[in-house]
Amino acid sequence: MTPELAYLVWSAALTFLLVLIAVNGATLQVGLPVLAENREGLPEFTGWAGRAQRAHRNMLENLLLFAILVLVAHAAGVRNSMTLLGAQLFFWGRVAHAVIYIAGIPWARTGAWAVSVVGLLLIFLQLV
Repeated sequence: MTPELAYLVWSAALTFLLVLIAVNGATLQVGLPVLAENREGLPEFTGWAGRAQRAHRNMLENLLLFAILVLVAHAAGVRNSMTLLGAQLFFWGRVAHAVIYIAGIPWARTGAWAVSVVGLLLIFLQLV
């Protein structure tokens, strides 16, 4: 497995961890019986639980882009120091983004997101 693919797998693991954190926060706010129902009319989650839910959703949106870029690069045989750096920046930027988002630190969250976007751009630029 290439390092870029390994970072993709670890990004999927991060996404799974974020869903577990979000579910934990939701459970603490409304209880398991409410979550086990059809989820119609759920209140908006607040505090760290709401931020965890949004961090998870944001990770899902970005994971799709990362997966496309990494898999296309792999299929095309494009693998170099820039694709590796891009994967590293994406993954570690997303780890920082998740922690900072859940902690509720707005501007730092944006900075971490920007690092992950730079990672996406580095991989993209190797493909065009």
